Amino acid sequence: MAITLPHDAMAQLFLAQPANDLPEVPNYNVCPTQRIAVCTSEEGRRLYRPMRWGLIPPWYKAPNDGPLLINARSETVAEKPAFRTAIRERRCLVPASGFYEWDRSDPKKPLPWYVTRADRAPMVFAALWQDWGHGEERVSTCAILTCPANAQMSQVHDRLPVILEPEDWALWLGEEGKGAARLMEPVPDGELTMVRVGTEINSSKAKGDGLIVPVPLNPA
Repeated sequence: MAITLPHDAMAQLFLAQPANDLPEVPNYNVCPTQRIAVCTSEEGRRLYRPMRWGLIPPWYKAPNDGPLLINARSETVAEKPAFRTAIRERRCLVPASGFYEWDRSDPKKPLPWYVTRADRAPMVFAALWQDWGHGEERVSTCAILTCPANAQMSQVHDRLPVILEPEDWALWLGEEGKGAARLMEPVPDGELTMVRVGTEINSSKAKGDGLIVPVPLNPA
């Protein structure tokens, strides 16, 4: 995903208290295991704080002790041991400018797309979080919820992050009681903009705003 949003503006948007150690922005190529900023609601107040993108279950003896859990499927999140407690008790919001997805119809040549909101507003993903570690070795970690793709997204991929509207943030954070499960649905068609971008994003080392520049679908 790409995160270019100023932290002070996002903390204000969420009405949250920002931490002092937030990751550097802009970052046009946020990769799994990197730190991202998330909004949580804890003890009656909202916090805007850093977490590792990639949830680490409490029984892992090391961060790489099992599969890298960057996403959680909405259909099974309440059943999976790694997620079932977090989805009830520790939900959070992950803001981003947009995200990348790959058309893998040709396995030898995956084609990247950059997806944003059509209204140009910040994209806010539904997520859950989990603290991991012992003693001084502690880290807060998170995973983003996904749901089946809408018709628009299904042209490229069969999954879509769960994207929340501002009026749903409080419910997702657990501030308005129960019922957050109904939010785990795909956004309606037409609310996203999808553009093909260059294959430079296929490298985790790629950087810069050139990564989100559209490229011709059928170059000459």
